[in-house]
Amino acid sequence: MVDLECKAKIITSNSPIKSPKLSTKLKIGVPPAILVDDLSPVSESAYLAYENYLRLPELNQLWSCREFPSWKNESLLRPALQALEITFRFVSTVLSDPRSYANQREWRRRIESLATAQIELVALICEDDETRGNAPIVDLNSSEGVLARGDSLAEVWKLSKETTVVSRTSEASLLPRLATWQKSEEVAQKILYSIECEMRRCPYTLGLGEPNLAGKPSLDYDLLCKPSDLQALKKSPSDLMNLENHENQTLYSTHQILESWIYVSQQLLKRIVGRIDSKDFDKASTDCWLLERTWKLLSEIEDLHLLMDPDDFLRLKNQLLIKSSSESEAFCFRSRGLTEITKLSKDLRHNVPFILCVEVDPKGGPRIQEAAMRLYRKRIESEKIHLLQALQAIESALKRFYYAYKQLIVNVMGSLEAKGNQAFVTFDSSDSLAQIFLEPTYFPSLDAAKTFLGHEWSHERGQDSSERRMQGHK
Repeated sequence: MVDLECKAKIITSNSPIKSPKLSTKLKIGVPPAILVDDLSPVSESAYLAYENYLRLPELNQLWSCREFPSWKNESLLRPALQALEITFRFVSTVLSDPRSYANQREWRRRIESLATAQIELVALICEDDETRGNAPIVDLNSSEGVLARGDSLAEVWKLSKETTVVSRTSEASLLPRLATWQKSEEVAQKILYSIECEMRRCPYTLGLGEPNLAGKPSLDYDLLCKPSDLQALKKSPSDLMNLENHENQTLYSTHQILESWIYVSQQLLKRIVGRIDSKDFDKASTDCWLLERTWKLLSEIEDLHLLMDPDDFLRLKNQLLIKSSSESEAFCFRSRGLTEITKLSKDLRHNVPFILCVEVDPKGGPRIQEAAMRLYRKRIESEKIHLLQALQAIESALKRFYYAYKQLIVNVMGSLEAKGNQAFVTFDSSDSLAQIFLEPTYFPSLDAAKTFLGHEWSHERGQDSSERRMQGHK
């Protein structure tokens, strides 16, 4: 079922609220939830066609593999690195395009930007490395480490007579190979330097051949990422159809990167809930900001469709029999993972009462709103404020993703396919995308608390101004 819970299960205390202290000055009503019928499900055959086209069952086995049980970041870092490795393959695909009209200059810029954005997220995941456990990390600067790697896999940097550091080079990754190919050399070098810059705050580097002048230990990239296994999945089952369409591999790689980060988001959401339940609000806040950035990254990945050749892309869409079968079925909902992270991201709102240490008022009173106002005023528990801000940031990023996706479909397939005529401007209950980005806020109590708090400051400022005018007259 594609049930994105657009009925917005808003708790009773989040009904239209008014502050008892400011009732004569200001009244605010929370917009009612948009009540719509259950969204029509995407057919199981459509799910399976999408998953088989991308070889998601095999990819999921790679993402979910657990070889280091005591290392908490494995479930996040493995799929993130695999998304990055698929991006390296994507570089090769784009720069090998024989079509003379392909906009390779813009493709280069977009891929560099996409790789850098992913590396930033990988670095943030590595920064939050609570316990390394038995993580695959090798200290190459010890004689033991250098001998373990061998001369062919390590590069020695002699900074001075006393200082020698070793940079490790992955044996299986495509990135070192891209650095030796004339067409991709500049892109690869930029990626390598991005890794060096973004990983500066981390206790180790990725071991992809990037300069390691700080002499840090290196991650065993090949062991964790398994590039050889990813290479075995580089061909889509659709290749057997002899489509003779250069956008097929582009579309295939784009969505494999997308699904990899969707899986990372699923793991993040589980960790966020766990950290909130254990009252580790500071780390939960860090994870929420990371999730907000993954939603933005998903939009950046989807935008790659804009660079695909219109005629070849629409021909490929016809060859693959990609067509919406109902007005409420948007193409993105064929991804079970995307549907799940949308629902889980929205469900984070139910943690607000727990964070504020209040219970929902069965009579519909503004307990949550008043607790939020006290928190904002006193600023004692700053980690809670940061967490609540991050939760609202996730909502903004989620809604921006779906709004941008709606526009993307219009641009690459036309407004008729996107159901984007009148429904794109006004709300239509049959338009599943509009239901998401036109929903009222997921956090009405926080919204009301900020509204009343702002009104209080405005009211106090007005009183101060009146007193100053009175003193001036005297």
